[in-house]
Amino acid sequence: MVLNPSRWLACLLAGCLVLAAGALRPSSASAADPQAGTKAQAFVESLAGEAIAALTTSGASREQREMRARELLGRYFAVDTIGRWVLGRYWQQATPSEQDDYLTLFEDLIVSTYVDRFSRYSGERLTVTRSVVDEASGDVLVYSDITRPAGGQPVAVGWRVRARDGTMKIVDVYVEGVSLGQTQRSEFASVIRNNGGKVEGLLDEMRRRVKRQA
Repeated sequence: MVLNPSRWLACLLAGCLVLAAGALRPSSASAADPQAGTKAQAFVESLAGEAIAALTTSGASREQREMRARELLGRYFAVDTIGRWVLGRYWQQATPSEQDDYLTLFEDLIVSTYVDRFSRYSGERLTVTRSVVDEASGDVLVYSDITRPAGGQPVAVGWRVRARDGTMKIVDVYVEGVSLGQTQRSEFASVIRNNGGKVEGLLDEMRRRVKRQA
């Protein structure tokens, strides 16, 4: 999916949205916490604030910003679980070595893209508007708008936040109602098919992308 250039920050604040994974298995936990919505909203706001503070600091080297991006990624997103889901049925077809390489490259690609996009940050802001508890899964759907200093139509971004064992993680992100995780999953599958159904073809492409962004 190609986003309008005016909406690039939606990708940025969503961890480049490659992390969206709408088909992740729902949690069996109930939504018993009456403060679940408030906590999830604060969690999303914290991500946005920390990302801007950590990755837009002047004078920081690329290595420092990548290190900060990895920390944020691990703290706020279920990276390995999402990575497996994005690879889809090809996860089971990959060898253990390919699985390890894939997860490493998956994180590397997100981090390098994250850092590059934050280098173009120009004052966009995320505002949480509301939250809804999904009674079936216990997840909280947090809705937000991203606005630009120059004005224009805000970009609607939704976040699925899951609490498990007292820890919250983002497991899905939507831009204007579209899961870009599903788009990434389709893209990865297409690359593999175009390489004779071999996961190594995808790994080679991911290596090229990471190298280009280094």
